[in-house]
Order: sequence, then structure tokens, then C-alpha cells
Amino acid sequence: MSMNTMAMTRRRMVGGVLAAAAFPFAVRGQDGRDPASQEPTDVKIRMTFNDLSLTATLYDNPSARDFASMLPLDLRIEDFGGNEKIVHPPRKLTEEGSGPFGNERPGDLCYFKPWGNLALFYDDYRWDGLIRLGRFDGGFEPLFVRGTYPVHIERI
Repeated sequence: MSMNTMAMTRRRMVGGVLAAAAFPFAVRGQDGRDPASQEPTDVKIRMTFNDLSLTATLYDNPSARDFASMLPLDLRIEDFGGNEKIVHPPRKLTEEGSGPFGNERPGDLCYFKPWGNLALFYDDYRWDGLIRLGRFDGGFEPLFVRGTYPVHIERI
């Protein structure tokens, strides 16, 4: 291998390492926030149905901000799949910056991209196509109540 070829290979390797190190910053928006953020914000919502209510804290990502911009809403909440309740917002949310996430657990408030619905999980789950919007605060027992009900969702 000639010295020129070795130098070129080293440059490519160093360039690749620098690009990989910079990649996490490349996915950040212009405002410096990670579009797939799982970091809580100070934005809280309340969902009320069947004389029960629960609150959730939204995350700092574009889909959660888009959802918050629609509030207040009067919709329907219904059972689905034995582990969640679903709600259909009036329009699809932005999917900007969405990507897979780990540590799925009951109490997650998600958006299911393929159908455009909110997914309120009260049991274990693992699905592709979800964007986590936030987490329920303190408990999610009202989600165990079976049936379809009018639901009021508001920012608090």
C-alpha cells in the first residue's frame, strides 16, 4: 500500500469517526431540541370521561407539541386490544423526528402513526409505528374502565 493510499484511508476513517460523533447533533432541530425527545415538559393535560379524570405530562417533541396545539378537544375514548384505550384526534399529528423508542410500559401516552390515533396504554405493549407523546401522572386506573365514552381533553 502506498503512502498516498494509507493517508487517504486514514482521512476516510477519521472523517467517518467525526461524522458518527456529530450525528446525534444532526437530528436536532434548528432550535437545538431533539425531535424524538422523551424529556418531560411543563405541559400537562387532563382527560375526563365517565366522571373520571387522569393527567399526563407531555414530552418535548414535535408530535406532542402538535397535539397540545389542538386542545381543548371533545372526542370519544374506546377500548382496544385489551391493553389500551384509543382516541381519534380530528387530524393526524406531525411525525417529524419520530423514531423507535425503548422502555415501553403501562402509563405511556402515544400516537399510532398508521391510524392517526392516540394510544393510552394501561398494560404491557410493543408496537412499531408509535410516537411517545408523554406519560400519565401518578396513575392510570381510569383506563381500566371498559366501554366507549365521550372524553374531554384539555391543557392544565
